[in-house]
Amino acid sequence: MLMQPKKTKYRKYFKPRGLPKPSTKTLKLTKITGFALRSLKSGYINGRQIEAARQNIRRKIKREGKLEILIFPDIAISRKASAARMGKGKGKVDHWIASISAGQTLFLLYGIDAEQGIPALHSGANKLPLKIKIYHL
Repeated sequence: MLMQPKKTKYRKYFKPRGLPKPSTKTLKLTKITGFALRSLKSGYINGRQIEAARQNIRRKIKREGKLEILIFPDIAISRKASAARMGKGKGKVDHWIASISAGQTLFLLYGIDAEQGIPALHSGANKLPLKIKIYHL
C-alpha cells in the first residue's frame, strides 16, 4: 500500500526547489538496541520507494522483530498528461515525496540479531535512491 496523507490543507502544492538542509538535530538512539538506516546525503524519496524498501526488509527478516519507518511522504508532486497542451491549469497529483536531510534516520529495526538484521537493511537500502549507512545501536 502506497504511503500518502489522508488529508492535506491544500490539494496541490508548489514543487520543492533545492535540496533540504542537513539537520543539526541528533536523534537519541541509545535507549534501544537494534539497527538504523541513516541517509548520508539530502534528497527526496517517493512513497513507492519507501514501500519497496519496507517490503524487502520485511521479506528478509521473515516478519520477525519490529520495523519502524520514521519518514512519511507528505509533499504532493503534480504532473500534466504527456499529450496536454500548454495552459489549462495545473496537472493532477502524480505522486507524494518525503524530504530527506543528510543525517536523518529513515528506518529502525530492533528485536532481531545482527546476522539477519544487517543484510535485511542492506537489501532495503538498495531500493532507495540516496547514499545510506547502516548503524548498529
